[in-house]
Amino acid sequence: MTIATTDEHKAVQESMRGWAAAMRPIATMRTGAPDYWREYWSRLADLGIFRVAVPEATGGAGGTVGDLAVLVEQAAHDLVGGPVLSTALAGLVAGETLDENTPCGVALGGEIEISAGETDLTLTGEWDVVIGAAPGTAVLVPVRTGDRGRWCLLDADAAGLRVEPLEPLDHSTPLARVVCSNVTVAPEKIFSPRENVLDLAAVLVAAEAAGIAGWCLETATEYAKVREQFGKKIGEFQAVKHICAWMLCRAEQIRAVAADAADAVDTGSSELPLAAAIALAVSLDAAVETAKDCIQVLGGIGFTWEHDAHLYLRRAVALRQLLGGSARWRARVAELTLQGQRRTVGLDLGADAAVAGEPNWEAVGLDAEQAAVLAAELSGIAALPAAEQRNALADTGLLASHWPRPYGRGAGPILRSLIEEQIRKAGIELPDIAIANWAVPTLLQYGTPEQIERFAGPTLRGEVVWCQLFSEPEAGSDLAALRTVARRVDGGWKLRGQKVWTSLAKEATWGICLARTDPAAPKHKGISYFLVEMNSPGLEIRPLVQITGEAKFSEVFLDDVFVPDECLVGQLGNGWKIARSTLSAERVAMGGKGIGEELEALIAAAPTSGPGAELVADRLGGLVSESVAGTLLEARAARKLLSGGDPGPESSVRKLVGVRHRQAVAEFAVELSGVPGALESDVVKEFLLTRCLSIAGGTEQILLTVAGERILGLPRESQ
Repeated sequence: MTIATTDEHKAVQESMRGWAAAMRPIATMRTGAPDYWREYWSRLADLGIFRVAVPEATGGAGGTVGDLAVLVEQAAHDLVGGPVLSTALAGLVAGETLDENTPCGVALGGEIEISAGETDLTLTGEWDVVIGAAPGTAVLVPVRTGDRGRWCLLDADAAGLRVEPLEPLDHSTPLARVVCSNVTVAPEKIFSPRENVLDLAAVLVAAEAAGIAGWCLETATEYAKVREQFGKKIGEFQAVKHICAWMLCRAEQIRAVAADAADAVDTGSSELPLAAAIALAVSLDAAVETAKDCIQVLGGIGFTWEHDAHLYLRRAVALRQLLGGSARWRARVAELTLQGQRRTVGLDLGADAAVAGEPNWEAVGLDAEQAAVLAAELSGIAALPAAEQRNALADTGLLASHWPRPYGRGAGPILRSLIEEQIRKAGIELPDIAIANWAVPTLLQYGTPEQIERFAGPTLRGEVVWCQLFSEPEAGSDLAALRTVARRVDGGWKLRGQKVWTSLAKEATWGICLARTDPAAPKHKGISYFLVEMNSPGLEIRPLVQITGEAKFSEVFLDDVFVPDECLVGQLGNGWKIARSTLSAERVAMGGKGIGEELEALIAAAPTSGPGAELVADRLGGLVSESVAGTLLEARAARKLLSGGDPGPESSVRKLVGVRHRQAVAEFAVELSGVPGALESDVVKEFLLTRCLSIAGGTEQILLTVAGERILGLPRESQ
């Protein structure tokens, strides 16, 4: 779990990890002088970290900023000391002009006004805190000549340059005050980079934050697996699991925004300023909070000088301070957003999926003739009246192309994405089949041929509408505690019990239902999976009025409802396994949206002046940053699926952070509404409605426990 997603990037990080294990930078720092990092600096440079993203034409390796970010992340994970970040940043600006073996500090703020000469520039001024600067290092400083901003590279031995070391909070990174008195700068050492240097710095700082958070998460989790208190591993305690799970959430968010900001540089995106601001708005606080939580999980040992945890906290806090604090970047996000800028988050299907912007059908298994047939099918469907398009999509297998034939096309993830993209481009509305999105795939996996034929096609055509009869009054998140029983009778089963929180119960024609067929079996055994016709005798639907005053959920009472044998799905007693397949798909679907209508409405309503405008901007910038981070997590999970891998922690994290975000947006909308927020309104109704999101599909607390156990490997609570 790092920024790295490709095998090449993972190999590069492994190489850096091996180097750090041999060099032992933390041990060297603890026993050495303030400039201890010079002992291994040349060997660090030999790894190529300071040249990887420099173009070949200017003496570099010709890689990407994404390549550099994964190295910076790993260096921070191993707390490699010295001016690593600043030298890497200076390399992006100065290229081959900065020798790769020369450490360099960078002044991230405080342009000084100077007068330009015929060729050279003469610098007089000072910078109070320069990251990475120390006696004997080069320094990159910002200057302004008229309305033009530039950067000057000062050699360590430049006449008139004075570097005064400071005592840093972060012992691994030197800081210094830099004073220039008539320092002459030659033209070849004056730069006007295409990108804003602060935006480039944001990418590398976010990558460092990812490394810090990664180490803290690993350290806390591994300690929780072995530390015993009260006769148990502390990782068994729910409180500790939840701390670690939130650490995971923050670490994944940092990784997502750091990778995105690097991508914005590499693609030359005009959205780089926003992507960079989002990266810092998310990562600076998240790294600090994760480092604090690491010490909390470690307990007393984490509070000792001997443990390394405080070194990572120091690095995280120092980075936040040196970049001006996270509030500065939330304000920047709000400023750019209110100007109309948006961060576009797309799903890159890979180079093989498109040629010159058009689908490369051959790369996904379609020859020219098949691609032409598909294009003709879509053209024909688009020409139909809107009321007929759904049936046409269903009959051609295009409505759910990932389903097996004859109901779909058996499309893999990339082909499915391409087909759905072409459907949208053709102006065809792709119907939402709601609960069938997770009910029918379960049926396709476990159902009989007769069941599949009976339900799959009619579902696609809208003739069958599904609801889910899982939750009960005594079995919510603890679904295996369900009490609905199925009693064997001639030709089938009779179901008796109560279901609750059922969406679409009144509209549904069929429901997927769990019932206990063997009451004597252990809790997770003896449960079977049934298909129940919603107009069956003995089935009663009662509206359940929720806190909004509406009745979008229902209670469903089963009073000896007969279910024939042909409506038992899978093997008798195998219902829990089948249900888990259904629930996993449901939870992914509930993760949340990016910048949706609700947040756009907030952006439109936010005051830009007057009392409280700065506080509003701070909240708004934070919400926009959260929304983009969540969408990026979704995209990273999808990319893993498209490449045939497991979506990993991103999908679980997306549900947790996405729900909190949607609730926060709704609540802030009420706050912004002022006194009218005390009246019934659509804004208030949305706020009330979102309270269900952290309950439905598994409560937040249960999902945190699941994340702690299944993703982080923390021990289950012993009985």
